[in-house]
Amino acid sequence: MKRFEDLVAWQRAKEFCGVIYRDINCGYDYSFRDQLRRASISIMNNIAEGFERKSNNEFRQFLYIAKGSSGEVRSMLYVALDEKYISKDMFDKLYNESLIVSKTIAALIKCL
Repeated sequence: MKRFEDLVAWQRAKEFCGVIYRDINCGYDYSFRDQLRRASISIMNNIAEGFERKSNNEFRQFLYIAKGSSGEVRSMLYVALDEKYISKDMFDKLYNESLIVSKTIAALIKCL
């Protein structure tokens, strides 16, 4: 791979981030919305930043951070569901997609 954009993990994280931006309406809870968005952006940005470091050890560390951000998003999805910002169907869709992103990152870590 020559570019982080070629990584499946980054591509999935980018798509996931787009869904978070488009499909979650938190009403006037701007701080919650912003934190959720920042966590989703963190996934893709840490994959990119780690890749650009050109060191497997550093890349691995950034991938662990990205994986942690994926967990943060999953945790926040529970709040979004409880506060009725999203439906149960949307929760299930986003939760499952975040698991796929996390597993894709884990597979990439294993390859390093």
